Formats: sequence, structure tokens, C-alpha cells
Amino acid sequence: SLHLFSTPPLPPVSPCPLPAVLPMAPPKGQLPRAGSGQHEEALMTELSGLVQKVVKSSSWWERHGVDISILGCSFLLLPAGFLCLRSTQAIPFLAGVLTLGVVHHTLTVKGSHLASHNALTESKSWGKVWAIFFIELCSAFTVEQATYNHVKIHHGYTNIIGLGDSSTWKLPFLNRYVYMFIAPLSVPILTPLVALDLLRNVEWKAALRTLCCMFLGLYCHYWLLLHVSGFQSPWSALLCMLLTRSLLAHPYVHVNIFQHIGLPMFAADRKPKRIQLMSLGVLNLPRNALLDWSFGHSLISCHVEHHLFPSLSDNMCLKIKPIVSQYLKQKKLPYNEDTYASRLRLFLQRYEELMVHAPPLTELVGIQ
Repeated sequence: SLHLFSTPPLPPVSPCPLPAVLPMAPPKGQLPRAGSGQHEEALMTELSGLVQKVVKSSSWWERHGVDISILGCSFLLLPAGFLCLRSTQAIPFLAGVLTLGVVHHTLTVKGSHLASHNALTESKSWGKVWAIFFIELCSAFTVEQATYNHVKIHHGYTNIIGLGDSSTWKLPFLNRYVYMFIAPLSVPILTPLVALDLLRNVEWKAALRTLCCMFLGLYCHYWLLLHVSGFQSPWSALLCMLLTRSLLAHPYVHVNIFQHIGLPMFAADRKPKRIQLMSLGVLNLPRNALLDWSFGHSLISCHVEHHLFPSLSDNMCLKIKPIVSQYLKQKKLPYNEDTYASRLRLFLQRYEELMVHAPPLTELVGIQ
């Protein structure tokens, strides 16, 4: 069992090299004993070997096809959504808003997330194309900064103070109700503004490409509302853009804070080995049909699996979930699970502790 205690927060230190995602399976035999310095690495290697067997025995359809089909179906729903907005009756109009809202989040959250991890294809060249399409054209963000902040920092240093501690989601000047229920509506506006600010950190060719893709994606949405959906004024079209793009913004913000904040945080120079870090600092939510479709399994019910094996697609994370959960429980490691409602109550009750004040540091005293 893991023994934890908390200490006051320490200043962040320089990053250390990223760990490997899928090391080779260990040779047969007993694992090194606990406390030997190799035990946790051997656990991760053994689990990786089990997962590799499943991945190698899976078809292309299981590895990539299922998720590509979901994204493809979302594209096919776009014409119906825009045409429903032509209706003067409430039910068809609301159906159009709901359709476009779900499609938007499927492309921008699920599509962008998978593309940032190159989980849609085994080709790096096509992976780059999909990343530009989903992250820049659909999501109005920058590929370089999305990949750096999410893949290299958040995944490379999960729950490490000052690095991947999810502190970018904190807005301590907002009270709990404004943050949890009103602020998410601003996500469609803040996203391109943040992207524009981050373009200062990329080379000019990439910045120009990002600006063109962002403009094209936003203008196409606006143009379709005017010429296909029949909106009469620019302001009504812009309002509809905001409505559809913020339809699932509340669960998007909530999920991003629920699954890491409030769990053990570590100093960079005292962080545990990868398998301990991910089992302690990541949490799974229950399956939900709407969020599974629009956000993907790796962001909802398979977040632990995703952080352990981030290059796998949503469907593959779901497939290895029984193996990972059984293995972690068998080895007496945490496998964090909680409901959406329970996490929401927790954050409302302990908002200042979780979202305003610096989190306490956790340190592993020993393993028995």
C-alpha cells in the first residue's frame, strides 16, 4: 500500500526527460522487490507488455476505424443541423442547435484530442494533416502550442506542481458559481484569443498558417449560418455561433478539472515513477453516452488508461480498460473513479481549497 503525506508547496524546478510510453515487455520471472528502485518500473513494463498484446491482436477498425467513423458521422450531420436552423418552429430549430453543438464538440474536443496524440493514424504525415484540420480549422487554436502544452507538459508531467498540475484551468478571481456555471460560456471567445496570444511563441510560417486556418474555420461557420440557415443579420449568426460552440462547454471545463485537481500533486524532484504517478493523479468518470460520443472515452471513463498509454485511440482505451483496472487493483495501486455529480459537489463545497489556494504537495514515504 502507498503511504502519503502532504507538505507545503515547493517552487517548480526544471523539467526532466519524458518517460517512454510503451516499453517492451519484461523477461519472464519475478519482479524486483518493492523498494529496490526498479519495482515500479517493472510494474509499468509488465502492464505495457499486457497492453501491447491487446494492441497487436486488434484490427485496424478497433485501433482507428471506430473513432474515425464517429468523426465521419459527425461531418455527415452538419447539413442537417444547418438546414434545421432555417425552421421558424421551435422544435426543429432547437434540434439544429443541438446537432451543431454536439458535432462541434465532437470535432473540436474528440477530434483535436486524438489528433494531438496522433491516435487517428499510424502515419506521422497524415497525423500532422489531421492535427491542423481539427485543432486549427475546427477548434481555432494552434497545433504547436496545443501539442506542447497538452502532450509534452500535461502528459509528461501530470500533477507536477508548476508544470502539468492543471493550474491553467484556475481563475481564482472568480467565485465558485461564476466559474462553474457562467464562465464556461466564454470558452468559444477565449479559445481563439488565447491562441492569438500564444502565436508569439511559434515561428512566423506556422503562425501565418494558424491565422489562415482559424479565419477560414470561423468564417465558414458564419457564412453557412447566413447562406444556408438563412439568418438575416450578422449579430444573430454570431449569437448562434456562440450558442452552438458553448453547448457542451460546461462539461468540457468540469471534466478537465474533475480528473486531476484535488488528487495528489508532486514536486518535480520528488515525483514517483510513472505507473504510481498516473494511478494516483488521474481519475475516471462513469460512462456517459453524450460525453463518450462528443469528448471520447479517453477523456471520460478511460482517463487513467489514456494517461498511461496516451498514443492509443478512444476505442482502444476502452478495450484495455479491464486489463488496466484489474492490474492496478491486483498490485494494490489506486484506480480512482468517481461520479460527475460527486465531483461537482466536491468542487462547489471546497472551491477555494481546490481552485484558489496552491495545492499541498504529496510525497510517497514508502511502498510495502
